[in-house]
Amino acid sequence: MYIEGIADKNMVMEAMSRIKKIELNGILDSNYIEEVIRDNRKTIFPLLQNSERPDTVIANLLEGRIAILIQGTPFVLIIPVYFIQFFQSPEDYYENNIFSSFLRLIRIGSFFVNMYASAIYLALITHHHGLIPTTLMVSLMAQRERVPFPAIVELIIMELAFEVLREAGVRMPRAIGPAVSIVGALILGQAAVEAGFVSAAIVIIVATSAISSFTIPNTSIVNVARGLRFMI
Repeated sequence: MYIEGIADKNMVMEAMSRIKKIELNGILDSNYIEEVIRDNRKTIFPLLQNSERPDTVIANLLEGRIAILIQGTPFVLIIPVYFIQFFQSPEDYYENNIFSSFLRLIRIGSFFVNMYASAIYLALITHHHGLIPTTLMVSLMAQRERVPFPAIVELIIMELAFEVLREAGVRMPRAIGPAVSIVGALILGQAAVEAGFVSAAIVIIVATSAISSFTIPNTSIVNVARGLRFMI
């Protein structure tokens, strides 16, 4: 779908050309199409946007983009896409533009917090003590006295534990999934700190990083941040 006179004709022809070249035995979801027609299949960044909301798709059509609908799935592919689009919420179209822009800045900031918070903490606590205020540094060192692991091992353990809890919450029935995730994270974090398994600062950093990911409306870019966080 596209609106003639608004969408770029060359882009429409290119989209049609790529769709005609698809050779698949079956298509169960829009991701099948996305993997075939995207420019670079090796990048972890999403190059197409998908949405199941009609108002989002219509808004993109009015802005000159192209929508690809696939029978049997509610998710519609939108092309072309800009990086900033992944931080736009459908509700932004119904709010004051100043307020919506402010919220988008918060989401972009949360994306970088999600990626870099753990790595920056690790760099400061391990190599750059001089950048931490003396009072705070004394407090952090006091917390780490009982911890038997290096900071990087401690951090990776907590990050992996939270990812396991996140996946468990998603896979469990909707009625109990969120409760299990929240209660599990609280109990696990508190018990780990009291047992001297990890420091309280690590729990705060991991929790801050995790909560920041929930402000981003698009799951594709959230998964990118989750993957890059471990690499960084």
